Amino acid sequence: MAVAATAEEVARRAIVVGAGPVGLTIACLLGRAGIDVDLLESQATLPEDPRASTFHPPTLELLSPLGITDELIGQGVICPHWQVRWHPSGERAVFDLAVLADETPYPYRLQCEQWKLAQAVHRRLGDLPNVRVHLGCEVTTLEQRDDRVDVGHVSGGRHGRTAAAWLVGADGAHSFVRKALDLSLEGDTYPETILIVETDFPFEEHLEGLSFSTYCWRDGGNFSMLRLRDRWRIGIYPLQGMTVDEQLSDANIEAMLQSIVRRPERYRILARRPYRAHNRIAQHYRVGRAFLAGDAAHLNSPTGGMGLNGGLHDAFNLAEKLVAVMRGEAPTSLLDRYERQRRPVALEEILAQADRNRARMRESDPARRRDLLADLQATAADPVRLKAMVMRSSMIAGWRRAALVE
Repeated sequence: MAVAATAEEVARRAIVVGAGPVGLTIACLLGRAGIDVDLLESQATLPEDPRASTFHPPTLELLSPLGITDELIGQGVICPHWQVRWHPSGERAVFDLAVLADETPYPYRLQCEQWKLAQAVHRRLGDLPNVRVHLGCEVTTLEQRDDRVDVGHVSGGRHGRTAAAWLVGADGAHSFVRKALDLSLEGDTYPETILIVETDFPFEEHLEGLSFSTYCWRDGGNFSMLRLRDRWRIGIYPLQGMTVDEQLSDANIEAMLQSIVRRPERYRILARRPYRAHNRIAQHYRVGRAFLAGDAAHLNSPTGGMGLNGGLHDAFNLAEKLVAVMRGEAPTSLLDRYERQRRPVALEEILAQADRNRARMRESDPARRRDLLADLQATAADPVRLKAMVMRSSMIAGWRRAALVE
C-alpha cells in the first residue's frame, strides 16, 4: 500500500477502518466529494451472514441520491406496518406507517439484508479511483500527530504504514480504533443469547393478519418474525437452562418453529447463528483526528431495527462535516458538532428506545402483557398517538433532532 509522501497528499486523505455498511458508506460519501480514501478491512471478503435487515425512512432518504434505495427496494420487502402479537391467539396491535406519508417519501420499513447494501456501495466504490479498498488488511497501530494520523497495518504478511489527515473507526463492536483511542463501551450486555434462524416456510399463509415485521409473546417466552425477499428470519429468545449448542441443535430449532406453525414436515433451515445483544455507548465519538461511527461507537438491542440505521446516520452526518473541513469550507471546530449531534441521539433515542422495546417483549407476567397490549392497541387506534410513536420508532424524530444541535 502506498504511503502518502507529502504533506499535501496527507491533507487530502482520510482513512476509514472497517468495510461494513457504515465504513463503506463513509468511504463512498467522501470519495464522491473528491476526498482520497484508504478503506482498510481485516476480513478478506465482505460477509453475507445474517445480520441487520431493516431500513427506516430517513435512511432510505439518505441513500436515495446514491441510487442505492431503489436497488435495495428491488431486492427487499416493503413492510407497510408492524405489529406486537400474542401467539397463538393472534391478538395484536398493528402500527400502520401510512401516517408518515406527509413526512417522508418512504412511509414504510424496507427489509433487506445489510450485506446487500454493503455490496451495492462496494460496487460504487469501483467507480471512484480516489477510493482504495484494502481487504485482508489488519490495522495494528494508530498514532496521532498534530497534523495527521499514522496507521500501521499488515496485509498478506507484509507490514505497511499509511498517513492521513483524518481517520474514522467503523470497525464494529470489537473496534481496534476504539481501543487504540483508550475508549470503552459503557453500559451492559444482556444475559440472553438470541438465536437467528432463517427458513423459507411461508408463515404469512398460515398466521392470519401477520405483518412482515412482528414481535410475538408466547407462553414462556417471546420471538420475532421478519420477512425478507425469499425467507422469514425468526429471532428466538431461548428457554433458560440451555447451552448455546443445545439451543442451536436441529431438534431444538425444529421444536421452536413447530411451536409457531405446526406442520407434518420438518422445516428447511437456510441459516442459523447465535448472538449476544448489548446496550453500550462510547464515552466520546472523537479523539483528536480520529472518530468512531456505527457499532464501534454504540451497540443496542436489535428489537426495532435501529442499530444499522443509527450507524448509517452517523456516516452521513460525519462525512458531510469531514468534506466541508477537508475542502477548506469550514473550520475544524465543525467536527466537534458530530459528537454533540449523534451521541445524545444514540443514547436517548436509539439505545433507550431499543431497551424499552426489549423490556416490553421480555415481559413474562400475563396480566402485565395484557395491559401492555391494550395500551399498544389504544395507541394504534389514535392517529395522534400513533404518529408520535412511529415518528420515534421510524427514527425520523431522532434524525431531525440531531440536525437542530449546533
